[in-house]
Amino acid sequence: MIKAVIGLGNPGKQYENTRHNIGFMVADVVASLLKCKKRYIEKCFSHIYVCEDHDVLIVKPQTYMNNSGIAVKNLLEDFNLKPDEILVIYDDLDLPVGTVRLRKKGSSGGHRGIRSIIENIRTEEFPRIKIGIGRPERKEQVVDYVLSPFNKNEKILIDKVISHAAKCVLNVLKYGVDKSLNLCNKKIV
Repeated sequence: MIKAVIGLGNPGKQYENTRHNIGFMVADVVASLLKCKKRYIEKCFSHIYVCEDHDVLIVKPQTYMNNSGIAVKNLLEDFNLKPDEILVIYDDLDLPVGTVRLRKKGSSGGHRGIRSIIENIRTEEFPRIKIGIGRPERKEQVVDYVLSPFNKNEKILIDKVISHAAKCVLNVLKYGVDKSLNLCNKKIV
């Protein structure tokens, strides 16, 4: 049973609508759909939404993407959670824009935020939702690319993707990961 939904991203206004913050965007929509209070508590190096009517935490680590593991480790310890009780949402350069993938476990795939989590909690055994953001043309453009906003054409699609990913999260919360794979794993057009 999932007890914490963790959207990855970077804190600060300058990163708000960037590709790297899609995990934050989905977490915000999930918090809204669950009617969590707008206020949050500051704990475990994170913003944690208060969801009084639901037995789940909506978490946005504030440690910056590459150090997400520090916040996640503290969250697990402070709330006595196991790795399989969290659901991590993040961007994936290797998936095309519009692709959503739910996985029960896996490697970091080169994602530094996920690598930080794996290193800090010492396991790859935690569910995650990967959201495709595509790749820039050249490898040296990656940092600027992930820290840039979606263009106008992508924004229309990304809004649909965020909505689908949020519904996927709700399905996982209600039915579990195994029963949600078919619903969640999609290419949105």
